[in-house]
Amino acid sequence: MSNLEQVYDLWPELLWIKDGELRDKTAETWRRALEKSVLTPEDLHRIPFTLLCGPDLKVSFMDHKRAVVHIARESGMKMNEFFKSELPVNMDVLIAGAILADVGKLLEYELDENGNSFKGRYGKLLRHPFSGVSLAESCGVPAEVCHIIAAHAGEGDMVKRTTEAYIVHHADFMTFLPFKAMSK
Repeated sequence: MSNLEQVYDLWPELLWIKDGELRDKTAETWRRALEKSVLTPEDLHRIPFTLLCGPDLKVSFMDHKRAVVHIARESGMKMNEFFKSELPVNMDVLIAGAILADVGKLLEYELDENGNSFKGRYGKLLRHPFSGVSLAESCGVPAEVCHIIAAHAGEGDMVKRTTEAYIVHHADFMTFLPFKAMSK
């Protein structure tokens, strides 16, 4: 299986992006991240989605990420249905941004001799919103999508978020904060 086939295997949701050029750039960003990472696609189905909830967390990186994408998409569709032109949501930008929001984590994580993930040196110096934007820009991903990557985490509290960035931010945190609260 080629690297790009692996990306589409990880992310069948890429096919929701109607703009073929944006879909290709989103997939290429993931391909490049996997190429630079010590993690394999199999690792992403095994490792916990966050290192902040302790070692007992069973929700995998991909389970969390795909949930965020599905929740963001459904939210965007409902906003378009109810608010129409008053608050239009660009679904391609939203879906690409949700798929790419945590792509930088592939550079943050390392694996120990037992295959357990931990934050490596790179991750201690650069958080995933920064490395994610860098990866996406190197693949020609447009600024509207890079904005979502940059603003989806706490760093985004310092900027004015677009509607699509708000949706991804809230989808991400609503599927993270309950786990964090349970781990205390």
